[in-house]
Amino acid sequence: MAARHPSRDERALWRRATGDVKPLVAKRARVEPEAAEELAPKPAPRPAAPAVSTTRPLPSLEPGESPGLDRRTAEKLRRGRLEIEARLDLHGMTQEEAHRALARFVHRAQENGVRMVLVITGKGSATGGGGVLRAAVPRWLNEAGLRPCILSFAWAQPKDGGSGALYVLLRRRR
Repeated sequence: MAARHPSRDERALWRRATGDVKPLVAKRARVEPEAAEELAPKPAPRPAAPAVSTTRPLPSLEPGESPGLDRRTAEKLRRGRLEIEARLDLHGMTQEEAHRALARFVHRAQENGVRMVLVITGKGSATGGGGVLRAAVPRWLNEAGLRPCILSFAWAQPKDGGSGALYVLLRRRR
């Protein structure tokens, strides 16, 4: 991102506001802003920005699908062969608490350079069906706030929680 330079009016206002200020340190040779403008190379005019975003939305992910991921890594993810670097257990949380915790966890993990995480949702009760969080987490991972952070996710292997947990592969931070 290029630095923004003050306009002529802003520079005049600055000179009026600081005109009677005495420096604490001896003055150094100083180039007046107008003179500096003449010496500085003029930037090339920028083309007008398009009105509509040219970036395509990321495709929605389903557990086990890995668009844009090489076959070997996708297979390692599905088989639980990638090292789990962080875990989040959502047991006992309400949907609202779990949603916030998941977003914070994913963003913090990505900021810290973590690539592979395990999100434990639980399987739900035998009488209540498949579990509210188990159904909600894949949907939340596809939301606009989290989807750019996610490369792929898959249901975990039995040793890591089976269908009550998800392996989530995060994008590298650029």
